[in-house]
Amino acid sequence: MLERLAPDEYVKSIFDIDLDVLKEKGIRGLIIDVDNTLVSWETKTADRRILDWFFVLETKGFRACILSNNTKDRVVKFTEQIRIPAVYRAAKPRKKAFLKAMRAMGTGDKETAVIGDQIFTDVYGGKRLKLYTILVMPVAEREFFTTRFARKVERKIIKNLVKRGDLQEPRTR
Repeated sequence: MLERLAPDEYVKSIFDIDLDVLKEKGIRGLIIDVDNTLVSWETKTADRRILDWFFVLETKGFRACILSNNTKDRVVKFTEQIRIPAVYRAAKPRKKAFLKAMRAMGTGDKETAVIGDQIFTDVYGGKRLKLYTILVMPVAEREFFTTRFARKVERKIIKNLVKRGDLQEPRTR
């Protein structure tokens, strides 16, 4: 069961993802979470650094789609500046929303990666469809009560995966 929760990569932030290596792996599409992956959940818009990162994605030929369990208002407001497709109220880790994101990007399972900060929603959801998964450390410590509980369990899982040699400590570029 642990292998279904183990990300393919574990990095400190989106800025530590080696996009050239993803390209070499055949990845063309990125399904990306918002809250605590790109920005804290109370941050309404993308800052210049995030906007620049999305520009780099575009110049390198990646397609991207935001996938969030948050509300339509939250997700639409966040993606206004980025101008990429988005799926809100995704009910991750259910497969349906991941499939919808892939359709929006025109990518298949072998060429799609999931980037997110939670094992039980982002990583597990991606693994259910055999997608490449990248776990990032949360950008902020302040979280909803239910997420705080899940984080405790996630830390134990990560520690166990590292101890078994199935996962390396988060890397930076």
